[in-house]
Amino acid sequence: MNLNLACNWLYGEPLSRAVLRTTPDDFQVFERLPFEPDGEGEHLFLYIRKTGENTDWVARLLANFCQVSPRDVGYAGKKDRHAVTEQWFSVRLPIGRTLDWSLFGGDTIEVLKTVRHSRKLRLGALSGNRFVIRLRQVTAADDFAARIEQVRHGVPNYFGEQRFGIDGGNLIKGQALLAGTLRERQRHKKGLYISALRSWLFNQVISARIEQGYWSSILPGDVLMLNGSQSCFVATEEPDLPQRLAQGDIHLTGPMWGRGQLMTQAQAEQFESTTLQPWHALCEGLEGLGLNQERRTLRLLPLGFKAEAEGEDQWRLEFELPAGSFATSVLRELCQWHNAANEQT
Repeated sequence: MNLNLACNWLYGEPLSRAVLRTTPDDFQVFERLPFEPDGEGEHLFLYIRKTGENTDWVARLLANFCQVSPRDVGYAGKKDRHAVTEQWFSVRLPIGRTLDWSLFGGDTIEVLKTVRHSRKLRLGALSGNRFVIRLRQVTAADDFAARIEQVRHGVPNYFGEQRFGIDGGNLIKGQALLAGTLRERQRHKKGLYISALRSWLFNQVISARIEQGYWSSILPGDVLMLNGSQSCFVATEEPDLPQRLAQGDIHLTGPMWGRGQLMTQAQAEQFESTTLQPWHALCEGLEGLGLNQERRTLRLLPLGFKAEAEGEDQWRLEFELPAGSFATSVLRELCQWHNAANEQT
């Protein structure tokens, strides 16, 4: 089964073209934790700036440098390799043991800050990321500028291309896993392939809502999520719900597929079931893995969105996104971009 990655644009297909990641500092990411390290404990938190390095590689370097097991190193989220990123790591180190962090990392890795904490940093313990992105060789300047104002009101919360792997490779392997033709012993890789399938199904629901004109409409039985939380409720006939949706206080949601009944009811449940019916076998396979039904917001609001023209064909963007969302989902509504980093690998 060929799982096409194409999805509908909310504001129509962009006329603009642009180049992304000509240099690593064209794509900068700054991680935000939902808590402050408490200053005590056996886990040393390190705020690290890395350039052109992936998160797992830095974690392995930390384990070697500190002479600890890789299991004693933690991080909240994986960050892009072809970028300049700042993120937190934790290392389990006895209190009183000191290391010269100026000797760690070399030219591409720098420890900016260290502080003690009582617990290991766990994957997912992240509130969001701030992005500073430079687009070069931007064409159709008028179309690009007009879309800036549209994007401020939100974009589809699509899972980005990196979730699906090069040429959709993670989807292909996920299908093979469900079919029993691939056995993956590494747990994290298996999770990556299965997550790609769930993410793809979610993207289909968003794309269908856009196509059928339900992007900003609350259907009877829709499941809504409170902004800034995972708290959900089924839509009622309360007259203020459309206004709250427009103001960003609540968001429409879509299914992250798993076992159990859809949380949606009435027309919304029928819409989601009909949309995903062509991939019924895929849904059944995910249910068989023991995954539970979850919900994810359909709309992504880029907070503090700023756009500055640095020349006739160059723009600097800055915005913040919650954990689990993709900056490329914002960019795809602005322009059709080419990733220069792919030519450098």
